[in-house]
Amino acid sequence: MLSLIDTKINRLERIGAILLLTGIVALVAVASVSRAVGHPIIWSVEIAQLLFVWLCMLCADLALQQRRHFGLALLSDGLGPRARRWLDVANHLIAAGFLIYLLIYAWRNAILMHPRLIGATQMHASYIHAAMVAGLALMVRTLLMQLAGLLRGDVAEGN
Repeated sequence: MLSLIDTKINRLERIGAILLLTGIVALVAVASVSRAVGHPIIWSVEIAQLLFVWLCMLCADLALQQRRHFGLALLSDGLGPRARRWLDVANHLIAAGFLIYLLIYAWRNAILMHPRLIGATQMHASYIHAAMVAGLALMVRTLLMQLAGLLRGDVAEGN
């Protein structure tokens, strides 16, 4: 059941990332043309920034899901399979703990930013800062799912 929910969340993230990228490209194209003909869209930069921050956070989690994030294999390459597995477990626990720590402060920051209004759109700054909350929460979920797989022994980590 948990695996089915995880698969659906992953699919929604991919669809969301594609839609956000499409929206950014379309917005930049329309804003460029409108500026060229002398009628700039004054809110286009703010909306593009909002969409871009959300896209970055979704893509960070997608990279983490595929184990394509930055990593160093120098230490783990010299270990046997069992020791490598436990090193991966320790790494996942440390990374999840760090992300949870960041998540707490991202949540507080989003709340603090809510009264602040941004530029021409007058949208709340918390809409942008909420991307950090959502992205960090998704990354914690990803790490915990990978950790569960490592502990079950059904996930080949690294490589």
